Amino acid sequence: MSRVQITDLILRDAHQSLIATRMRTEDMLPICPNLDSIGYWSLEVWGGATFDACIRYLKEDPWERLRKLRKALPNTRLQMLLRGQNLLGYRHYSDDVVRAFVAKAAANGIDVFRIFDALNDVRNLETAIAAVKKSGAHAQGAICYTTSPVHGIPQFVEMAKQFQDLGCDSIAIKDMAGLLTPMVTAELVSALSRAVKVPIHLHTHATAGTAEMSQLKAIENGCVHIDTAISAFAGGASHAPTESMVAALRDTQYDTGLDLKALQEIGFYFREIRKKYHQFESDMTGLDTRVQVYQVPGGMISNLYTQLREQGSLGRIEEVLQEIPRVREDLGYPPLVTPTSQIVGTQAVMNVLSGARYKTISNEVKLYLQGRYGRAPGHVNTIVRQQAIGNENVIDIRPADLLKDEMENLRDEIGELAKNEEDVLTYAMFPELGREFLEHRAAGTLVPEPLEPVSTGEESNSRPTEFNVTLHGETYHIQITGTGHRTQEERPFYMTVDGVPEEILVETLSELETTHESVSAPVKGSKRPRATGPGDVTTSMPGTVIDVLVEVGGTVNAGDPVLVTEAMKMETEIQAPIGGTIKAIHVAKGDTVNPDETLIEISA
Repeated sequence: MSRVQITDLILRDAHQSLIATRMRTEDMLPICPNLDSIGYWSLEVWGGATFDACIRYLKEDPWERLRKLRKALPNTRLQMLLRGQNLLGYRHYSDDVVRAFVAKAAANGIDVFRIFDALNDVRNLETAIAAVKKSGAHAQGAICYTTSPVHGIPQFVEMAKQFQDLGCDSIAIKDMAGLLTPMVTAELVSALSRAVKVPIHLHTHATAGTAEMSQLKAIENGCVHIDTAISAFAGGASHAPTESMVAALRDTQYDTGLDLKALQEIGFYFREIRKKYHQFESDMTGLDTRVQVYQVPGGMISNLYTQLREQGSLGRIEEVLQEIPRVREDLGYPPLVTPTSQIVGTQAVMNVLSGARYKTISNEVKLYLQGRYGRAPGHVNTIVRQQAIGNENVIDIRPADLLKDEMENLRDEIGELAKNEEDVLTYAMFPELGREFLEHRAAGTLVPEPLEPVSTGEESNSRPTEFNVTLHGETYHIQITGTGHRTQEERPFYMTVDGVPEEILVETLSELETTHESVSAPVKGSKRPRATGPGDVTTSMPGTVIDVLVEVGGTVNAGDPVLVTEAMKMETEIQAPIGGTIKAIHVAKGDTVNPDETLIEISA
């Protein structure tokens, strides 16, 4: 039996699972010499949500992060998670974009590409796998593990054979929700080991508390590659602790050969680092066996909690969790992983909060039901499909076959803001966000979101940290989330105003309690009228306006799209409730909007 090899997820999936992907490069680099000396099979450092988080929140160039990590980790394979034809975004890209992205990721330091498709549609992985092989890197095909009436070991074994035929160097079982149980793991790994010759890797989450047992059963049945996370960022929605698995396997035929004391030193470092990011800690801590019932990954549950809390509907989380399996069944049982987890989760929230199932349908659900993400694993609810896309044709070919080459147009669109091909690809992944990032970089105005100071225990606990403020008849919910040091002449107070993060400068908390105008002023759209009439256009959940599709004086029919909003990374067309003339528009592109506000007025 070979030694068990470990891929540590501390620099990517571990902090993505527990602190919303907020760890900064500056906190990774000091410990890299220690990580590099351990002897891991690989370190996962890139992909997943890191690209998005770097440019959206941290204001870091993700390519520069990769280059710095490559330089700091010269002796260790660097690994990334790639969403097949979706790359790191939320739509399918043309083949030339996929090839360009893989080539640049490999050139900048990625050695191992773990490639998956949210629907397990292997057609969506072929181009990426071929591009990785061409780059000379390690291509790892990933099976998204899930359970449903249309998923089982025979289907996963067939997928593994397809991966091997495509030239994959290894195969990963990607258990993104932590659904695997020990005995099922043993059966699955045993079947895969008999069916293919390439190594099997196991990636599972600790959400339900079964990760370590499942890993041991996998090892006993032929899997010698497991994913773990340094203990400071292990457990809960994250993964089994590296130190624990090394200790458990020590002095056995499966001994990893890794130095437990050296790993512990790394754990001590990250234990202190985690304190810096306390404001991003998930409400979902510890075990949550609901994943075994609802199949909802831990990170997805965290997002749902945040979304519902922001709109004062946290008490309805159980309704949403019950609705998710129903939506998943309607859509043909897609595995719940990015982007299908967002597609299903957002639609479930809409169904619950609107009071009527599929009253509002996100654009992504419509695209999914057209076949634009690939082949649904099971039968799709025809009534829901008809409601979403009417009589539009459903495609049955590989979605990317409908896409023309994009790279040349992307270069033209971003123009001189792009200093290299990597910048063009950043823009390709997130056009609006990427352009904004590149503009701020050019202007020297990139400022990361603030970190709340770690409590020193010096602040009095007698003052309120959460209260309501009424101004001009409007009530705002204020929650103080952090402050600067009390000795500062002008210190920042970090807060949320109706769930929206804000920052103001005041001298004392007493002043803050009476500075209602300062608190309320930053809220976008706070003076919009409340929806009362049949022609008032509203949204069922908080979001951001992506596009306004009408003008004052124009006419619309009932059901025509008038706005596009984004919530939970999903876009939704807001439709006209009645036919008539556009009387007033109270929003603009980029505005934050909330339920019950009148966004557009239509007169019959």
